[in-house]
Amino acid sequence: MKIALPIFLFILLTACATSKEVDIAEGQRGYSIDCSGDKLNWSLCYEKAGRICAEKGFEIVDKTGGTGIVVAGIEYGVYGESDLNRRMIIKCR
Repeated sequence: MKIALPIFLFILLTACATSKEVDIAEGQRGYSIDCSGDKLNWSLCYEKAGRICAEKGFEIVDKTGGTGIVVAGIEYGVYGESDLNRRMIIKCR
């Protein structure tokens, strides 16, 4: 039980879309939302945007996503995994 709680908290914290305020064109403020990773999806980005802008709604300024491969050499051989990137920039209406 002592081990299960930290693992649960780690999963909970890593399964969230993150956002930060950014400057966008036209001198406006926007938000960069990141929902990258194999445990996340685009729905989490849209949910985060909805929470940020609430009833005002939002407009997508930019949206990027793709899959890449990360390969690293370590002492015991080569390690590789896929990397799913999902990011969008929004502005509230």
